[in-house]
Amino acid sequence: MPATTDAHDHVDTGISPGGDGVATAEETRTVPLLEPAEGVPPVTATEADLAEATARLAAAGGPLAVDAERASGFRYGQRAYLVQLRRPGAGTVLLDPVALPELGGLATVVNPAEWVLHAADQDLPCLRELGLTPAALFDTELASRLLGRAHVGLAAVVAENLGYALAKEHSAADWSTRPLPAPWLRYAALDVELLVELRQVLTVQLEEAGKLRWALEEFEHVRTAPPAPPRADPWRRTAGLQVVRDPRGLAVARELWHAREDLARRRDRAPGRVLPAAAIVAAARTRPRSVEELGRLREFSGKGTRRHLPYWFAAVSRALALPESELPSRRAPHVPGQLPAPRSWPDKNPEAALRLDAVRTSVRNLAEQLRLPQENLLSPATQRQLAWDVKPRPSLGQVVDRLTALGARPWQVETVAEPLVRALRAV
Repeated sequence: MPATTDAHDHVDTGISPGGDGVATAEETRTVPLLEPAEGVPPVTATEADLAEATARLAAAGGPLAVDAERASGFRYGQRAYLVQLRRPGAGTVLLDPVALPELGGLATVVNPAEWVLHAADQDLPCLRELGLTPAALFDTELASRLLGRAHVGLAAVVAENLGYALAKEHSAADWSTRPLPAPWLRYAALDVELLVELRQVLTVQLEEAGKLRWALEEFEHVRTAPPAPPRADPWRRTAGLQVVRDPRGLAVARELWHAREDLARRRDRAPGRVLPAAAIVAAARTRPRSVEELGRLREFSGKGTRRHLPYWFAAVSRALALPESELPSRRAPHVPGQLPAPRSWPDKNPEAALRLDAVRTSVRNLAEQLRLPQENLLSPATQRQLAWDVKPRPSLGQVVDRLTALGARPWQVETVAEPLVRALRAV
C-alpha cells in the first residue's frame, strides 16, 4: 500500500529505512509543515455549517483522520473543545462541539468509518461523550510502538516516516478559549493533515515486519476497551501527601480534596487551579485551628485561594471534628481482588515473588528480540497477576487459559505462552 501523493508530494523525505524500518538522523531530512494543503478551514459552529461539513464527509470515502483538543489543566474533566476531522476528498473539518452539542447526523456518517488517530486512548473517551465512536481504528502511535520506534510522539513519527516537521507549541493550550486564535486553528488542522498518509506508510512497515495482525488486534482492543473503573481513595494520590503520616492529617487532606473537587466541578476549573496540591499538604501537616491561621500558610496566599478561605477552613474543621474511628488509615485499605505491591511479595508470597522475577525477565528478553516495548508485549498488570495466580510448574494450557482470561490478545498469548511456561517451570 504505497503512500498517497498530494499537495506535499514534491518533498524528498530522504528516508532510507534499514532492516527494521528506522531511519537514522543523517538519513532523515525534515521540511517544516507550516500550512494545511487547502488552508485553515473556518470553525464549524452553526447547524448550517455542520450540515455542509457532514455532506462533504459523506460524499468522500476511505479512512477518517480524527483528533480532539481538550483543556486539561484549565477546565474540570476531559471534554472535547475542538474536534478535527479529515477525509481524502473532503478536506479538513474543525468542529466546535460546545456550539454544536447535537452531533447525531454527523455520527451516522463518521461512526461507520475507520478512524486514524494518534494515541487513540487519549481521545476516544471525550469523543464517545459526543456520540462519536469508530467502527474500526488505526492508531499511529501504537503502530509505531509495535515497530520498536524510540520516539512515538506525532511530530517524531511524522518526521521519521514522511519527512515533515510539525510544530507542537499549542498542545497544552486552553482550548476552551473562544474565539480560538488563528495560530491554534492552524496547529489543529495540521494535526490531522497527514494521518491518513501516515497510516498507509505504517501499514506497509507492519506488514514487512510481520506485525500487522498484532497491530490490528491491539487497535481493536483499544477501540473496545471499557472506561477505567474509578480509583479507590483518589485523594491519596495528591502530590506530596507521602509526608503526611498521621491519620488526623490524612483526614484533613481527604476533606480538602473532596471540597476542592466539588468547587472545581461547580466552577468548571481544573482542581489544581482551584487549590494547589501543596496547599492541601500544608494544611494536612499543620492542621490550622482558625481561618486566620489557615490564611497565614504561604500555600494559601494566592488571590483565588484566599477568596475561599472560609470554605477551605470548613473542610479542615470537619476533619478535625471526626471521631478516631472515622479517620483514614495510614495506608490505603486493601481493595478486594487487588494484588499487594510487588515489593511486599517476598514476605507475603515468596513463591509468587520468584515467579514474577521469572515472568518479567522472560517478557523483557522476548520484547528485546521482537524489537518492541515489553509493556506492549504483555502489560505489567498481566505479568503480575499471572505470577500471583499460576500454580507451580504450570502446563501450557494453564498459562494460555490464564493469559486469555486476563485479557491478553491472541497474538500476545501465541508469542509469550511457551517462553513463560519454560521460565515458570525453571523457578
